[in-house]
Amino acid sequence: MIRRRDFLRAAGAGAIAGLAACGRSGDGPDGDLRLVLANHVWGDAIRRRIGEFEDLAHRRVAISTMTADQVSSTYNVKLNASAPDIDVMMYRPLQEQLLFARNGWLADLTDLVTRDAQYDWGDVLEGARERVTNQGRVFGVPIVTERSALYYRRDLVPDGPPATLDELFATAARLHDPANDMIGFAGRGQRNFAVSQFSSYLYSFGGDFIVDGRSGIASPEALAAYEYYGRLLREAGPLGATNMSLEQITPIFAQGKVAFVIDADSVYTNFINPKTSLVGDRTGFAPFPAGPAGSRPYNIASWGLAVNAFSPRRDAAWEFLRWASGPETVRAMQRDGIPGARTSAWQDPEAGAGFPADLAASMEAGTATGVPRDRPDVVQVGRARDIVGRPMVASILGEDFVAEARDTSDEFDDFLTRDARQRRI
Repeated sequence: MIRRRDFLRAAGAGAIAGLAACGRSGDGPDGDLRLVLANHVWGDAIRRRIGEFEDLAHRRVAISTMTADQVSSTYNVKLNASAPDIDVMMYRPLQEQLLFARNGWLADLTDLVTRDAQYDWGDVLEGARERVTNQGRVFGVPIVTERSALYYRRDLVPDGPPATLDELFATAARLHDPANDMIGFAGRGQRNFAVSQFSSYLYSFGGDFIVDGRSGIASPEALAAYEYYGRLLREAGPLGATNMSLEQITPIFAQGKVAFVIDADSVYTNFINPKTSLVGDRTGFAPFPAGPAGSRPYNIASWGLAVNAFSPRRDAAWEFLRWASGPETVRAMQRDGIPGARTSAWQDPEAGAGFPADLAASMEAGTATGVPRDRPDVVQVGRARDIVGRPMVASILGEDFVAEARDTSDEFDDFLTRDARQRRI
């Protein structure tokens, strides 16, 4: 257990101004620390521990919780206006970091993370460190890692889960029986939000969004991935698949109406929570099924914490980041089933025991073969996702996705040319 005296000493008297002062509710450096968190299992878990931080730092914490989309919209509006009323931001490094850092909205944490021996920046997984670093400068700390995993009903596939995408399609199609309230497969189909999950199919077919700086979405490998994913959802998926994201998929699986789902492993508790799931005790986990290029799911730092560059409480905000993403807190969170971004936590047998055994094996497999991105690595990520999602939606709807992909690829090439000019921080 961290003692307050050790916490203060490690933080550094020069780096953390006003730490010993009791928090006040005003707007100055000694006011309440204001956090914006996404509606995510990590946010739920850190809220339960927030009293520990308040005791250590002698500072009150005010928390706002929003959906992922609301978080992004809030940041874009407030930070564009240089608003000082957010101190700590839970954010998606792959989605927001390039744009936010380029705009000067994120505090530079490079010296703080690298010069603090007890924080141990080297203990953070290398891929996760890379995602929060731009041009050698660190703008956030990773807090959650995730991979794409197969969720399945053990009672419906007693011989075990499919190991390949071909087997997944065949089994999902066989079990698909909408007349009797059973869907073979459910996956994200909304154009923008589905791109992250589609990426695992793309990589496993041997494709990528960007190849040598140019669009890769009309390559033979990408076309094969678009065809497969569209056919899977069209022939074995629910009605209205193009309107579905995680929020719609989770409840129908939990109600026992779906045989297979592929989605992020970090949100597995949403699928098996005994308070909401009728099939939690019958749910199994497996690695992403292998395609022609093998099993290549995304393996990413999906969420991080950053400090608002306009906050008058930047020192106290770093103090929170240091505690929330430090070795001790990450191990404790991982024991509760939240996959963190520290090597020490993954090597801790007690921390690994927080996951079901088959899920832990799936995570290990995804870490070994995964790709460290789940969307185009560009500044304007939202726009890029809209573009590359077009052929996927066309395929799900049974339209001419090949023509759509070729047309979209030209648009994406133009986009990448403009993006290259914007990448400089």
